[in-house]
Amino acid sequence: MNIHETINYVEFPAKDLAATKQFFTQCFSWAFEDYGLEYTAFTDEGLDGGFFYSEQSSATINGAALIIFYSSDLAATYEKVKRSGGNITKEVFEFPGGKRFHFTEPSGNEFAVWCTQP
Repeated sequence: MNIHETINYVEFPAKDLAATKQFFTQCFSWAFEDYGLEYTAFTDEGLDGGFFYSEQSSATINGAALIIFYSSDLAATYEKVKRSGGNITKEVFEFPGGKRFHFTEPSGNEFAVWCTQP
């Protein structure tokens, strides 16, 4: 459903579309629909979006917004990210209200995963 003037879609650069798709499929069970050789889209993952071919990557060090996943089991998600080929860039740390870690996927885009503290 499209709601007037709300965030509806997000797009990320990807140096290696195949590796990025494999990572998100293996780690988070995402499904993709390709639109040509340089674009792939995902839906129903909290926010719809896509990846477009680019030599750039999205990282907070460059001023990019940080997309953060929620997990009810941070340790299990941490292990899935590592097993799926993600690179942990910030180990688990506490902040007021929870814990989180940061990672990059195979194309170098930075994401984070958080949970509420038990």
